[in-house]
Amino acid sequence: MYVDSFPDSKRKYLSDAHAETVKATLAPVADNMQTIASTFYSKMFAAHPELISDLFNRGNQKQNAQQKALAASVVKFAAHLVDDSQPDPVMMLDRIAHKHVSLGITEDQYQIVHDNLMAAIAETLGDAVTPEVAEAWDAVYWLMADVLVKHEKELYASDGVADGDVFRRGTVAAKEALTDTVTAFTIEGDFSAPKPGQYTSIGVKLDDGARQLRQYSIIDGDASHYRIAVQTDGEVSSFLQNRVAVGDTVDATLAAGDLVLRPGDNPIVLISSGIGSTPLTGILTHLVKHNDPRRVTYVHSDSSEATWAQAQESRDLVAALNDGSIHPFFRDSGERVDIDVIDVAGADVYLCGGTGFLQSLRDDLAALPDDKAPANVFYELFSPNDWLVS
Repeated sequence: MYVDSFPDSKRKYLSDAHAETVKATLAPVADNMQTIASTFYSKMFAAHPELISDLFNRGNQKQNAQQKALAASVVKFAAHLVDDSQPDPVMMLDRIAHKHVSLGITEDQYQIVHDNLMAAIAETLGDAVTPEVAEAWDAVYWLMADVLVKHEKELYASDGVADGDVFRRGTVAAKEALTDTVTAFTIEGDFSAPKPGQYTSIGVKLDDGARQLRQYSIIDGDASHYRIAVQTDGEVSSFLQNRVAVGDTVDATLAAGDLVLRPGDNPIVLISSGIGSTPLTGILTHLVKHNDPRRVTYVHSDSSEATWAQAQESRDLVAALNDGSIHPFFRDSGERVDIDVIDVAGADVYLCGGTGFLQSLRDDLAALPDDKAPANVFYELFSPNDWLVS
């Protein structure tokens, strides 16, 4: 699922009265948003236990990661609505919409979120939530929801499916250990062709009866199969590695994700860390298959050569490019990615990895002088995206 357009956040405005109320209450709401978010999820899961069982990732809930992402996104959107100097959160909204369609979220579920979120705000802030304050933040929520719903409908339509109809039954056709902790799965089914860099949500039924979902980047694939890399980490990944064999079936969603290879003539620089290599391997595969003439530089950081999941595959792909080079950095050798020795001038840069890695690289790229700066920076974070919207 993919469209070239972005969510239209600029077509939505608060009334003057609502904007003034949000401005006056933005700081206390932001300061208490973590508590609000935690209260919200507690209320929602108490009223709808099927959501934590069958839709939300329990690991993210235990780590409060999803709560942080919700808090950051709501506050970011509200700040954008009332302060013209704030950057447009269009990329944040695009990323959220792709996550939603990969989970089959539909318009009716926004009402559930609304009711429990507003109740959480009232409970957390108490008497400070006057009818005027409640009305203003209600308007913020529905403006954000409206932008997301519209974009999500466009994403569903891009694959010609009804809203939410993204789950397919897939059969594991191959299972291959890439490292001690990473296993590649090839899943066959009636899918849609992924864009290079996209992901699929895989669902398994655990021993307690819960169907849990996790998103995995697609190394290679077409409408009949997806190849993914699974690293030992969390309930779903451990279940896949230890309990799912060739011939077994799993739930898999149609491909989604906003980190896709953009067309054009700019040089390409791919930078990954750890299992963040997976979507970039997907991009490399596409570049080779289509004999792309652009200059491609691939930089990868890992603990060691042995932990690099796609080491040989990446080297083979880069060697098959028209103009490619590869530069690994291994922490057990004391190496760190140094952006100053990588030619990113005028390039489209794609980043994928953990939070600290992306924070550091994004800061390094932003600090480059104009004559050495990239043309564009695109990224995927392998966790809920709270820092990216702060």
